[in-house]
Amino acid sequence: MKKTILVASLLILYAMITNAQQSYLTLNNGVKMPQFGLGLYMIPEGDVAYNSVKTALESGYRHFDCAHAYQNERSLGRAIKDSGVERDSLWITSKLWPNEYGKGKTLKAIDRMLGRLGLDYIDLVYFHQPMGDFAGGWKEMEQALAMGKVRAIGISNFDTSDNLFDQLLASAKVKPQIIQIECHPYAQRKHWQERCAAEGIQIECWFPLGGRDSKGEILRDKTINEIAKAHGKSAAQVIIRWHMQEGFSVIPGSSNPAHIKENIDVFDFALSNVEMQRIRALDKESRYFNMPYEQQVKWFSGWNPTD
Repeated sequence: MKKTILVASLLILYAMITNAQQSYLTLNNGVKMPQFGLGLYMIPEGDVAYNSVKTALESGYRHFDCAHAYQNERSLGRAIKDSGVERDSLWITSKLWPNEYGKGKTLKAIDRMLGRLGLDYIDLVYFHQPMGDFAGGWKEMEQALAMGKVRAIGISNFDTSDNLFDQLLASAKVKPQIIQIECHPYAQRKHWQERCAAEGIQIECWFPLGGRDSKGEILRDKTINEIAKAHGKSAAQVIIRWHMQEGFSVIPGSSNPAHIKENIDVFDFALSNVEMQRIRALDKESRYFNMPYEQQVKWFSGWNPTD
């Protein structure tokens, strides 16, 4: 309870002092990452992605999460360049696909990623899926970190099993700074909260509002809407605020300008301990992405993103 109060107070104090719509998390290598950002999953390359990033930048976003597989890195890079926002105030994340893992592959793939983004360095690079030669590739991720091509390295979707997570850690000289997993009030991932806390690995949440497959289920939740009404906020804003006060990084995705602006308007209120507990009580470990690992391997291995 004391931790919740402290986190909430610090978030609001930071926003008041700096007049900035952002708070930061310190990763296990000492690098500070904006806690809140825009996820670019399923946002089409071209004008839609470009305008989404442009709107987000104008609204105060400084953290953007994309991937080679999303095929919209060029639009992100172009919007950043055109914005005039200083590079060192931004946090840019992208992800490598399994066919880019391995000795002689990963460093070259990161160089191509830099080219697509039009950047000199990337703040965070993930392994997107737990398959392929991730042990061999991780060695080159560590090299990219040492060379300054990236500032942090992480793993995405390695919550598929403890075994895959442990395999990666066993092969790593440099422990991942962060793991990205599905996490929201209906699937709070307590097991992975405990595992990552023990390893000093930050959690970042995809589908924080439930994603498209949820069809708005969490946004209609009675408890969340009661809390939202009490604060004069939307259900989405309450859910985002809950993630932040839990200490997660959160990257809701949208191409809707109104939603992009609404989602970042979460720095002027805090949830009480009672409200946090009410949302924690909604956990039923009910995820929206439940494809078996064997099917994922078959499906993902059959497609490789182009440059």
